[in-house]
Order: sequence, then C-alpha cells, then structure tokens
Amino acid sequence: MNNMEQQFIEAGTLMLAGMVFVFAFLSLLILFINTVLSKLADKFPDPVKSSTNRSNKKNKKATNSELSPAIVAAISGAVTRYRQQHSQQSSAKNKLKK
Repeated sequence: MNNMEQQFIEAGTLMLAGMVFVFAFLSLLILFINTVLSKLADKFPDPVKSSTNRSNKKNKKATNSELSPAIVAAISGAVTRYRQQHSQQSSAKNKLKK
C-alpha cells in the first residue's frame, strides 16, 4: 500500500506541475501577443468611419443603407398577403378540429 500512495503523490505532483507550467506559458503568451499588438496598433491604426449628418435627410436621396419606398411597399404587400393566406389556413384547421 505504501508504494501505491507514493505513486498517487507523484501523479498529483506531476499533474500540478503540468498545470502550473501550462498556466505560466499561456500567461506569457498572452502578454507577448498584447505587447506586439499594441506596437502594431500604434503603427497601423484602424480607420475611423465618419458619421453622417442625419438632420439634412430631406434633401438627400436614398442611399444604399436606406430602403426605397418601392421596396418598402413590395415588402408590406408580401407580408399582408402572407398573413391573409395563413389566417385562412388556421381558421380552416380550427373548423376541422371542432
């Protein structure tokens, strides 16, 4: 039994040493990457998007980010037709169940 206890102690020690080594390695790796990235971020900053002024919206034509009225009308018509068809189907199913 004494031999088995020693093996368990040795296995626990190896496991703990391995966990400490992996934790230290990953911590150093994160520090290294953050250091390198901070130096690269100073050299190559991200481009800043300019904010558009929305107060003068009436004078602007529809841009790519805005939907045209024709598209809005087409989508509204499709949704209305879908709701009408599915409300008729659900009412027919309810009549059959009764």
